[in-house]
Amino acid sequence: MLGSLSLLVATPFAFRSFSPSSNNNRSLSSGTNHQIAKQLATESGRGSQKLLRRHVFPVYRRVSYGSPISAVMIDDSSTITTSEENTQNIGILDIDSALRPFKDHFQYRIKKFVDQKNLFENYEGGLEEFAKGYLRFGFNREEDGIVYREWAPAAQEAQVVGDFNGWDGSNHKMEKNEFGVWSIKIPDSEGNPAIPHNSRVKFRFKHGDGVWVDRIPAWIKYAIVDPTRFGAPYDGVHWDPPPSERYEFKYPRPPKPKAPRIYEAHVGMSSSEPRINSYREFADDVLPRIQANNYNTVQLMAVMEHSYYASFGYHVTNFFSVSSRSGTPEDLKYLIDKAHSLGLRVLMDVVHSHASNNVTDGLNGFDVGQSSQESYFHTGERGYHKLWDSRLFNYGNWEVLRFLLSNLRWWLEEFKFDGFRFDGVTSMLYHHHGINMPFTGDYNEYFSEATDVDAVVYLMLANSLINNILPDATVIAEDVSGMPGLGRPVSEGGIGFDYRLAMAIPDKWIDYLKNKNDEEWSMMDLSCSLTNRRYTEKCISYAESHDQSIVGDKTIAFFLMDKEMYSGMSCLTDASPTIDRGIALHKMIHFITMALGGEGYLNFMGNEFGHPEWIDFPREGNGWSYEKCRRQWTLVDTDHLRYKFMNAFDRAMNALDDKFSFLSSTKQIVSCTDEENKVIVFERGDLVFVFNFHPENTYDGYKVGCDLPGKYRVALDSDAWEFGGHGRVGHDVDHFTSPEGIPGVPETNFNNRPNSFKVLSPARTCVVYYKVDESVEETNGINVISVSETLEMDASKQKNAEESAILILPRLIMEIKKIHKKLLTVTPPVSMRNCKKMEQSRKVLKNQQLLC
Repeated sequence: MLGSLSLLVATPFAFRSFSPSSNNNRSLSSGTNHQIAKQLATESGRGSQKLLRRHVFPVYRRVSYGSPISAVMIDDSSTITTSEENTQNIGILDIDSALRPFKDHFQYRIKKFVDQKNLFENYEGGLEEFAKGYLRFGFNREEDGIVYREWAPAAQEAQVVGDFNGWDGSNHKMEKNEFGVWSIKIPDSEGNPAIPHNSRVKFRFKHGDGVWVDRIPAWIKYAIVDPTRFGAPYDGVHWDPPPSERYEFKYPRPPKPKAPRIYEAHVGMSSSEPRINSYREFADDVLPRIQANNYNTVQLMAVMEHSYYASFGYHVTNFFSVSSRSGTPEDLKYLIDKAHSLGLRVLMDVVHSHASNNVTDGLNGFDVGQSSQESYFHTGERGYHKLWDSRLFNYGNWEVLRFLLSNLRWWLEEFKFDGFRFDGVTSMLYHHHGINMPFTGDYNEYFSEATDVDAVVYLMLANSLINNILPDATVIAEDVSGMPGLGRPVSEGGIGFDYRLAMAIPDKWIDYLKNKNDEEWSMMDLSCSLTNRRYTEKCISYAESHDQSIVGDKTIAFFLMDKEMYSGMSCLTDASPTIDRGIALHKMIHFITMALGGEGYLNFMGNEFGHPEWIDFPREGNGWSYEKCRRQWTLVDTDHLRYKFMNAFDRAMNALDDKFSFLSSTKQIVSCTDEENKVIVFERGDLVFVFNFHPENTYDGYKVGCDLPGKYRVALDSDAWEFGGHGRVGHDVDHFTSPEGIPGVPETNFNNRPNSFKVLSPARTCVVYYKVDESVEETNGINVISVSETLEMDASKQKNAEESAILILPRLIMEIKKIHKKLLTVTPPVSMRNCKKMEQSRKVLKNQQLLC
């Protein structure tokens, strides 16, 4: 099955796609944090970013830059024939015919990809073997000693120094081979490793100016800093614990879910106390919360070591090291294993788009003015990101590819991560890095000289490697440009990601909350923004992530309720109009984003319950305070505070997908965008969603279209009492459909749907309806318990099942009596089917009375 269908408004024409452009907070633009590209791709443009399907009812190398071995590779003619064969059939061009004018571009990058793979095969034993660089570089145990290797072609002399030799490297000089790799073997001493576990080490080398410098080894697996010294540099640590101290994984990876429901988390700021939290505390205290809210995936930020805490983990200094602020590598393994034991998959936020500019403790310290082919980074402007103040990798360099590809394999195999979220992909894809680039959807913006083909090929190699090692991996791209093919398999000519982040959606919500009154909200604009994604390329939708939570910005809850969150969240007093509106819209915004915005969903830690205020890491400007760099879990745990209502609804949203798998469904139809009444109606799977954004109007008997005939009941209701609502929608009501128009002729139907039913739609609510399987009812007895109630029961796992059944029985009997009464008063004359129902209801009623 190809990727999911785009969500389409149920009208006879296909909508063109709006630009998916948006800016992330790590500055793709020098303007405001959340500019929105508002240009509509013109109908006549040569290849515009568009939805490629009308409304239907779906059935469901050579090494460049003068590498030392490039001459050998250039003469390898065996790769040419193979690469030419692989560029003839490009599947992505069959999916989107508008890409055919760019066939030459696809052929060129596919050829580079195939050539590179063949070179790995010929000279390194294949892509997978090539990506085992961590077994060769850095510190590794070999026969009777430790072997240390480092790629540093610019170095003139080199030594290894550390605690083990008193930081005197005169007896530990290294040797350099023809490829710029320095190495030394340090024999064991009296049967013990010469470099003790958990001792400090550094790479000391002399560069062309005759100056000796100390650097943290590039492949170091742990790095620490003296917490008692302000601004102290990090030290590399030789991490090789004895078997008794190594963490052994106990639990298998959970299976890949149909649709990821992702909980984005930062371990360091996950404590309720103003301090840095640990991996083990997160595992024991926070993971159970995530599981309880029915997420199936955890996405961990700031795992790779970064010397500047306030960078949110995006200025990486040591790529193979876990962040030591929260513990050791063994502690992180404990966290991941604990997550797996709870059925949670774990993704890592990996940063291969750039590296910290730090010299003393970062990879940038190996750059001493040498040429690009002898460095991890490009030289000059091409090697520097002016808005991020960071270094940019040379993805055409053989050793850079080894370093980055091995880095991915390291995290997958050593720590059992289940996939990655690649940060800053837009910066990688283009030489302009997306800076001040308002992507309009014109295909020429994606396939031109501005495209960094070396980076594209690296990402193709990375996704191929990940899928070869772990076929069930989940890989997500943070891309604001919407490059076509990013989310298609490499075998089709795509870049190979499973999902891209739908980054324009949170910007749309911020625009509405900042700049529009409730009466100005456009149902068509919201619907188009949420459904604007490429056919067959899946997206992760989100209303807000960590980007929307940092200092200088506001979360959705804070936009909605602002200062009243400090005084108006107690259930002991009536909710003010601001709080009532805020909680209602908080639920609606997150739910419609989940239900309509993609094939997966993401929430940042704390936003599920409307965490107030913003995130502000300790810095000079706030007196190095951790006060706003934590999560106040006590707010949601306090029973008399209204935060619990938003949390309960978040749990129910995820449970609804658990029960009905609507996120992964390919049946996705928007049937109504009612501007006058502020209502959006759509279907995902066989569920019918009704969102009423009107601030005041309640509609009794509002007619909604649907696909399948039959009986519908409430599956989820944001207005239910348990979610802080007003309980205006009855959950014990059956909604029977009526046929609309001529079957198979959409223009004669109601909103292009062949059936309809009527509902009560209160102001600022969203209600989901599911089709009752009447055959199951007739077989197993009449099910009168709403799905909302079922979800509530499932969430309260501590309740005894027998006690729950006793509580339900009186209501069950009442409902059966009602249905029985209706059946007795049916006109026209009772059919044979109704007779059977009456007899069945009598039997069920009799049995339940006996139980009582």
